[in-house]
Amino acid sequence: MFKRLMQRVDRLIGRGVIDDEFYDELEEALLETDTHINTATDILAELRKAVRDEKITDPAGMKDRLKTAIARRFNQQGAAGLEYSEEGPSVFIFVGVNGVGKTTTIAKVAHLLRSKLDADVILAAGDTFRAAAIEQLEVWAQRTGCQIVKGQPGSDSSAVIFDAIQAAKARKADFVLADTAGRQHSKGNLMSELEKVLRVAEKALGRKPDEVLLVLDANTGQNAIRQAEEFAKTAGVTGLVLTKLDGTARGGALIGVYDRLKIPIKLVGIGERMEDLLDFKPDRFAASLFD
Repeated sequence: MFKRLMQRVDRLIGRGVIDDEFYDELEEALLETDTHINTATDILAELRKAVRDEKITDPAGMKDRLKTAIARRFNQQGAAGLEYSEEGPSVFIFVGVNGVGKTTTIAKVAHLLRSKLDADVILAAGDTFRAAAIEQLEVWAQRTGCQIVKGQPGSDSSAVIFDAIQAAKARKADFVLADTAGRQHSKGNLMSELEKVLRVAEKALGRKPDEVLLVLDANTGQNAIRQAEEFAKTAGVTGLVLTKLDGTARGGALIGVYDRLKIPIKLVGIGERMEDLLDFKPDRFAASLFD
């Protein structure tokens, strides 16, 4: 994620001096990876303080300090696994805009639950705006050995999810994984519809869904964070799923994301395979950022 940033830092270290130009270029390097301006400013202030307090004169020591500053911001949230219900069924609602890998993420979570817990899983084809989305989820249901509840294209999304939860209760299924339309976060009417989906799901379940997971494409940088801010206002998001981490050069946007949103990262996608969706372990993730 931070290969280019570290290459830039290595060039700065090659100058052999810590001065204002060093800090200016380091700030520019952070911003080029799409780090939020406030986060970049905080990191630079932290580094300046370390130089003063610890009498750091070796630029190479600054690289280690930078790694620590970035890693610490990922470690802030602590471990945050998926929440399950003891009584069942557990219901996960997946939200996010088109193109972030939401439907594929649902399939990977289904595979995870089936392979690790031997769980009975029902997929709810709640993205009724696109016929292709229903068809895609149907294919994934077959591949992962899950049941599926679907409606006709253009039908009421909340009704599909209500029926899926009722079916899960009747069939004693363990999990319902519900897709929703890839609605644009800037369209108020569609966000209102998402609120309706969540109300209906709560009514069918008798409690709030166990997880409302916002799927974000790490390649979209700060735009992904803006999406998270908007969805958090409407959807009561309980966790983030970051996809396409293996290909992003804009990972700086993720530095300090928990501090800004107070929403934990729960899963990360690091490849195309079904096994490439992993529980987010902040300490391991932070330690591996610069390998």
